[in-house]
Amino acid sequence: MSVVISGGGPAGMMLGLLLSRAGVEVTVLEKHGDFLRDFRGDTVHASTVRLMDELGLGAGFGALPQSRLGDMQVPAPDGGLVRLTDFDRLPAPYNYIAMIPQWDLLNFLAEEARREPAFTLRMNTAATGLIRDGGRIAGVRYRTQDGEEGELRAALTIAADGRNSELRRAAGLVPREFAVPFDTWWFRLPRHAAEQAVPPNLLAAFEPGEFALSLTRDDYFQIAYFAAKGSDARLRAEGVESFRERIARLLPRYADRVDHIRDMDDLHLLDVRLNRLHRWYADGLLLIGDAAHAMSPAGGVGINLAIQDAVAAATLLAGPLRHGRVTTADLARVQRRRWAPTVVLQGLQRLLHTAISEATLSGRRVGPPPQLLLATRYLPGLRQIPTRLIALGPRPEHAPAFARRPASRA
Repeated sequence: MSVVISGGGPAGMMLGLLLSRAGVEVTVLEKHGDFLRDFRGDTVHASTVRLMDELGLGAGFGALPQSRLGDMQVPAPDGGLVRLTDFDRLPAPYNYIAMIPQWDLLNFLAEEARREPAFTLRMNTAATGLIRDGGRIAGVRYRTQDGEEGELRAALTIAADGRNSELRRAAGLVPREFAVPFDTWWFRLPRHAAEQAVPPNLLAAFEPGEFALSLTRDDYFQIAYFAAKGSDARLRAEGVESFRERIARLLPRYADRVDHIRDMDDLHLLDVRLNRLHRWYADGLLLIGDAAHAMSPAGGVGINLAIQDAVAAATLLAGPLRHGRVTTADLARVQRRRWAPTVVLQGLQRLLHTAISEATLSGRRVGPPPQLLLATRYLPGLRQIPTRLIALGPRPEHAPAFARRPASRA
């Protein structure tokens, strides 16, 4: 049986690799000509790093350009910093978060998948609709960048085409939306040579009505600025000089380099959404990753949750696909397996939105609740709860036996 996957992001590429290793004919459609989009999810957590080792890809993955992100720190009322996570206490060697440009990760997965005779990747090809055969989904309609249109029939169609999923819309599936109080603007600031000895970390800074996160990368700082949802037009109207002043006030350690924000086009807006479908499937169709459940950037869990969806889908569906029949009951099993982790992590994100983001943006309180800071400072064992939820997830998946290979050299 054949499978068509719409979307060459982390979920789609991982599922394509796994199913092709099971001998299932897979075609992945990616609407762009390459994977070069900036400020896409690039926090690769321990669950994904371990998965790479299980697939025999650890050496090649380790050779990709990457930096290790340290613990999240937030300012305390006494002027110090409080750690909210403790990744060093996780079992080695999976005791860190890897920061890897997503295009490098996707190129790596594509290269490995192309080694499988059953795998096909079609770039510059967008799935535009669904083919129906009676009441069953029987494949997709597509359009290439050159305007060529066609149909690709398959026994199973996978929608891994992101939060604005075209196939989800075509199937008439509407997610439940959860209120999100903020949007995010991403940009880079240079990291000076004298700062190379500073341990990588994730530092939060808060002011009434706004806050920011700084992530340490090899040769730059990746900054996320947060303000009330719908603020983009106002911020752009105020101009770049006003925005530079905001960043210098929030993150005074970077005041000497804010002029590297040349204009407002250097800011990459993320319209933050948090939602999930009640039902992730129809007869012949399964949705995974952001197409099934869009995640907030809180905790950086989105890419890893999507990859876990892909592993669960491959584990549960490879057998039925090889035996010639995938039923809606098979697709329902995938959702049942991934439903609880999704709900738990979205619940954690909603709690963070209310307790920290909404309170700060409204001016009701600046930063995390004092009780949380006291608890994590004096009861450090509590840090293991968010640490494990972020690094491994509530139900980490392991590579299925059919997809495992001996460790390869980089």
